[in-house]
Amino acid sequence: MEPILGAAKADGGAVLVKETDLNGFVTDVIEASRKAPVIVDFWAPWCGPCKTLGPALEKAVREAKGAVRMVKVNIDENPEIAQQMRIQSIPAVFAFKDGRPVDGFVGAVPESQIKAFIKRLAGEPAPSPVTQALEQAKAALTAGDFGTASTLFGQVLAREPANPVAVAGLARCYLKAGDRAKAKQMLDALPPEALKDPDVIAARAALDLAQQGAAATGKTDELKARLERDPKDHAARHDLATALFAAGQQAEAVDQALELFRRERKWNEEAARKQLLKFFEALGPTHELTVTGRKRLSSLMFA
Repeated sequence: MEPILGAAKADGGAVLVKETDLNGFVTDVIEASRKAPVIVDFWAPWCGPCKTLGPALEKAVREAKGAVRMVKVNIDENPEIAQQMRIQSIPAVFAFKDGRPVDGFVGAVPESQIKAFIKRLAGEPAPSPVTQALEQAKAALTAGDFGTASTLFGQVLAREPANPVAVAGLARCYLKAGDRAKAKQMLDALPPEALKDPDVIAARAALDLAQQGAAATGKTDELKARLERDPKDHAARHDLATALFAAGQQAEAVDQALELFRRERKWNEEAARKQLLKFFEALGPTHELTVTGRKRLSSLMFA
């Protein structure tokens, strides 16, 4: 019996992700593809990109909940299959449907392309070019590739000048470049209905924090020295948290704001709590620091 990876199954009991070999290829791929599309991942233990692509494919297949299945083929153990499929480099991915290959790609690709690939196989409409560009731009922004992000956001705005997600994203790129005036100009030009967009809310919060942090730029050592002399200097701790966030030291900023809340939650009309909420808005609801920070804040509130 072929080893099953993770024993993930669809609602009907079919295995979603499994390994196969020369003896099982016809059953696991050709015949199985007559019931549902089958993605075949050709990989090898020595292949670095395979270690990234494989788990990403498995995750996307499981999220599709039975719309597609996945079979992994180790080409070191099954060179005959690789030869028959004319595999010249890995990772290589082929999609089978109704007993024959219908799509595929070579090399590691972004998560957005993997999802689009699976949606095509499952018969779902492919995301629009604008949606794909926004996904790639936001991924680049998260990864710190601001040049790529700004280019992609700009391309979206060339097609849809009022797209709030693209405006917010490009504004954040300007913030990273230190151009707060341009970021503010873009965000202020948005219509009132766009102000409820989560990306716009996050960008406006980031702008507010950048403007507040500008006043404390270069003063972190001074603020730390003040806290060493007097740990109860709440104003210094508040300003230090803001300066750290503006400088990109977000984890340290959250720590300082939480410490201020722990020490004196009522200080300056609950300034620590309001500062934390502003941090979380700027980071976005799914950011790791937001998730863990909210949990830590809740623990302190109900301690």
